[in-house]
Amino acid sequence: MPKTSKTSQEIIKQSQRPTKKPKSCHRLPKQLTEKEFNAFFLPCLSLPSHGRHPKIPLYRIFNYILYQLGTGCQWDKIPIVIDQKTDKKEIHHISIWKWFNRWSGDGSFERAFIHSVQTLKDKKKLKLKRIHGDGTNSIAKKGAIK
Repeated sequence: MPKTSKTSQEIIKQSQRPTKKPKSCHRLPKQLTEKEFNAFFLPCLSLPSHGRHPKIPLYRIFNYILYQLGTGCQWDKIPIVIDQKTDKKEIHHISIWKWFNRWSGDGSFERAFIHSVQTLKDKKKLKLKRIHGDGTNSIAKKGAIK
């Protein structure tokens, strides 16, 4: 009996099957615990020496920033927790943006990146066998070298 081709329904069912990701495929964290934030990021971030301090912990502000960077949503669309006592948002989206602007402008994020790479290197967990680069800024005038 000759082999029949797959029906369109069989092809759709096959394409909808979940694919297994390789074990080496790790996702970036979308939220940090207070312990993780204090260990990796807090030493690198600039903090106000005087004046008003935020009402909520800095790790929660940092998680709001991670959410915005991960989703690309507008700052006013960040889902901010509503305080049950006052029935208001625990922090205004402009305050989150101000912290982001401060940390990105004074080099805090760059220091945090360097610190995290150095920590991985010191713990011998930095694997340099595979480095993925983004070639969006690579310029190849008149073609590539043969």
